[in-house]
Amino acid sequence: MSRFLLLRFLFLAALLSCSEALAQHAANPSRYSQSPASPDGIGKIYMGREISAVMGWQGAAWLEREERNREERTDLLLAALALQPGTVVADIGAGTGYLSRRMAPAVMPGGKILAVDVQPEMVNLIMAGAKRSGLTQIEARLSAVDDVKLPVSSVDLAIMVDVYHELAYPYEVMASLLKALKPGGRIVFVEYKAEDIRVPIKALHKMSEAQIKREAAVFPLDWERTVSTLPWQHMVVFRKRD
Repeated sequence: MSRFLLLRFLFLAALLSCSEALAQHAANPSRYSQSPASPDGIGKIYMGREISAVMGWQGAAWLEREERNREERTDLLLAALALQPGTVVADIGAGTGYLSRRMAPAVMPGGKILAVDVQPEMVNLIMAGAKRSGLTQIEARLSAVDDVKLPVSSVDLAIMVDVYHELAYPYEVMASLLKALKPGGRIVFVEYKAEDIRVPIKALHKMSEAQIKREAAVFPLDWERTVSTLPWQHMVVFRKRD
């Protein structure tokens, strides 16, 4: 090949590569933008809201506080979930395993709880709590910030309690969760009500029902129902399309 032809080939190859990169960027524009961080946020914007800072494992005692059931009525949440024996539930952002331990009896016999958290310290607390309670159907799993790291089509129901608003990579986590969910499986968002100023939680740690639906709409999910009878939170349920 002559020097001229070689240079022409390299130029055309570079031009094609550049065109492909530009086309890919146009098809997949950045999902996130940056802004000055607010006191409770990380300065990362997704679909019009600032992502909140994560509550670290140092706040574990607040998750296990004695008054939690009275304030949040976890018993009503469990009743609304209507879990059945044999169900595989993924508790995403399980924290100390507070909800996992309460869901575990309802999925037996034959079911299990996959208690997933991104913080190794929380995973250790989950395992310790399950061992103390004798709940062998709870499996603690360590996830990544952008991937729940669960097997494909392994989960009947996934639930995130006061977690979704803290995800640093909400789109990527949801995409990985959809892969783990079986066809027809459900995803449940439980978030403090942004619509209710009486709920004593900081604004960035709340989400409106409309915002939850907006962010779920980019995935193959159908809204099924919203439970608004909890005192502080709403429970928004979606079903994965077959």
